[in-house]
Amino acid sequence: MPSDAQLIDTLLDVCHRLHRSGMVAANDGNVSVLCDDGNYLTSVTGVSKGEMTARHIVKVNRSGEPLEEGKKPSSELRMHLAIYLDRPDVRAVVHAHPLYATGFAAAGLALDRCVLPEIVMTLGSIPLADYGTPSTEEVPEAVAKWIGAADAVLLSNHGAVTVGPDLMEAFYKMERIEHYAHICFIARQLGGERLLTPVEVEKIYQLREDSGMTNRNPGCWTCDAEIPGSCVGDACVNYPSGRDNFAVEVRKKVRAILGNGKHINPS
Repeated sequence: MPSDAQLIDTLLDVCHRLHRSGMVAANDGNVSVLCDDGNYLTSVTGVSKGEMTARHIVKVNRSGEPLEEGKKPSSELRMHLAIYLDRPDVRAVVHAHPLYATGFAAAGLALDRCVLPEIVMTLGSIPLADYGTPSTEEVPEAVAKWIGAADAVLLSNHGAVTVGPDLMEAFYKMERIEHYAHICFIARQLGGERLLTPVEVEKIYQLREDSGMTNRNPGCWTCDAEIPGSCVGDACVNYPSGRDNFAVEVRKKVRAILGNGKHINPS
């Protein structure tokens, strides 16, 4: 496993990437990583991610208490700690304010539609957590509703948070949702996204299954009027509790139709 020194180098690299890509401004955003000793390394408060050096990284215990004098962790650390508690598979958390993704969050819009195969296969939908006052328990409580089933969550009127088995994976997920949000924004200026059909989504799920991908994926929303009842991720389904069983039934219907040799127009 990486040493603390290696983790610090990667954490700084992620902070600098976030700043260079415009996903944070001034002293916005925060990043953390789980160490082998069970403690965490995280960015300190009040420093631009573009100017961070090793002295701007602080080690904290599982309760968020600094293990080094004179260093104060980010005020959003409680959100990170809550995520680690809920997700034992997570070893890194990235919180940022990417422009397009945060624009959707500020507009009250989740990125939950089945649009791009790459997103369907990797992240599924990016749900929208309820608004919570920054630096309070309201934020981790809002995120808790979704983080058990999703590796990326939009924060209403705030930004986004992503998780991963390591720092770079968590960063790449942040980069991916911003790229996706930008594409969706452009598509809506051109009349709206063309949603993938349940049949097309099922084929992508099969590819995901065959590839052995195991990251959390809450599915995405789409319907096909030509196949009665073939809605995936319908608004009445709460992803963390109902998506899996619901998707199984949809897959049975889709496979039955495909097995009968019926022609389905994917457009």
